[in-house]
Amino acid sequence: MSQVHNEKSLSPALKPRHVTMLSIAGVIGAGLFVGSGHAIAAAGPAVLLAYALAGTLVVLVMRMLGEMAVASPDTGSFSSYAQRGIGRWAGFTIGWLYWWFWVLVIPLEAVAAASILNSWFPVVATWQFALAITALLTVTNLFSVAKYGEFEFWFALLKVMAIVAFIALGAFALAGGLPGREVSGLGRLMEMTGGFMPHGFGAVLGALLTTMFSFMGTEIVTIAAAESKNPSKQISKATNSVIWRIALFYLVSIFLVVSMVPWNDPQLPIVGSYQRALEVMSIPHAKLIVDVVVLVAVASCLNSALYTASRMLFSLSRRGDAPAMTGRVSANGVPRSAVLASTAVGFMSTIANYTMPEAVFGFLLATSGAVALLVYLVIAISQLRLRHKLEAHGEAIEFRMWLFPYLTWAVIVFIVGALTVMLFSEAHRMEIMATGLLALIVVAIGNLVGKRHAAANRVPAAAVQGR
Repeated sequence: MSQVHNEKSLSPALKPRHVTMLSIAGVIGAGLFVGSGHAIAAAGPAVLLAYALAGTLVVLVMRMLGEMAVASPDTGSFSSYAQRGIGRWAGFTIGWLYWWFWVLVIPLEAVAAASILNSWFPVVATWQFALAITALLTVTNLFSVAKYGEFEFWFALLKVMAIVAFIALGAFALAGGLPGREVSGLGRLMEMTGGFMPHGFGAVLGALLTTMFSFMGTEIVTIAAAESKNPSKQISKATNSVIWRIALFYLVSIFLVVSMVPWNDPQLPIVGSYQRALEVMSIPHAKLIVDVVVLVAVASCLNSALYTASRMLFSLSRRGDAPAMTGRVSANGVPRSAVLASTAVGFMSTIANYTMPEAVFGFLLATSGAVALLVYLVIAISQLRLRHKLEAHGEAIEFRMWLFPYLTWAVIVFIVGALTVMLFSEAHRMEIMATGLLALIVVAIGNLVGKRHAAANRVPAAAVQGR
């Protein structure tokens, strides 16, 4: 985003430790602690393949995004790069789809946090907790980006400590270090009915959508780094560390879970993978421990959802693709109108969760189901085209995608193939079709907006020529 406006720009107030911790814990959400139980139940031990595929995809996509972001740090991130590499309609479409994804995350995370708090304090209704949590985190986002960074730093640190402790405890248990509380061990991967891949490779691809939803958020660091003092350095550090983050937090922890808990354990999709693993290890107060960790993870995700949605809306506004008021910045460098507008939609979504029929709200959620894959597809196509432009102009590329263009094309083919398989899968057809329908509507709106801008630009040009 070229910030040539006379208006005040965002403040580079995020400290290196904020960006570092954001990059480390950006992939750790409630999807890992709870949602992974559904993925394991669906795919069996072969869920490890789904996480490995999704993780490899994310690593490659982050490398591509890193190449573009180091060359041109931008709070609009991939939406801005899509506009430059593909066309205005692409930047408009993927920017609004991404904003929609995160404003729908707000009620999901608010309700998840409220449900935990309600189980501790039943006197307060769930919806009251949900609105109070959303309001509190909105206030922190309104003060300054440094306040968001500080909240997220501590949220992230607690998540990292929890997951490292779980991995250490799980490894200790598998090694037989818990006397009288032996767990099955590595044989669990093969000994259950159906073996390693009980439902075939189709189930692994089906689980890919769940795992991709869990990984969504890795790219936030390229948005946040634009508000730091040395964005190129922060982005390259974060991108280089994504491999070990995914390997440690997801592959190692899920490997420990499927080694200890039968994939067809009926409690697994109900209580979540971490809680069930702690129960198998006979750890006292397993539910309370996981509830506390999930509450922190959910609050972190909600905090990031508010931040990310507001920055994408701000970037769209600065490019003329969103209401002008959402592109204004306060004296301390915060796009308050963008924060409040995103929060307002989040509040309405939270209320809709309680008032709308379940089928209607379910359809709204389905519209964001494949947004992650669409975002990654757009990043790959943008990088492919922008890299050719840079090379054509002879510009130096400081941070490069590996094996270009072969790995970029491999990512594009894989994503298109995965979306096609999911379209023909009964379990995921609704999500693919709902997201596709929403994307077509946004593309149509984007084309109309683009024509209006083109017409508006032609009028002044004609006026100048007539003088």
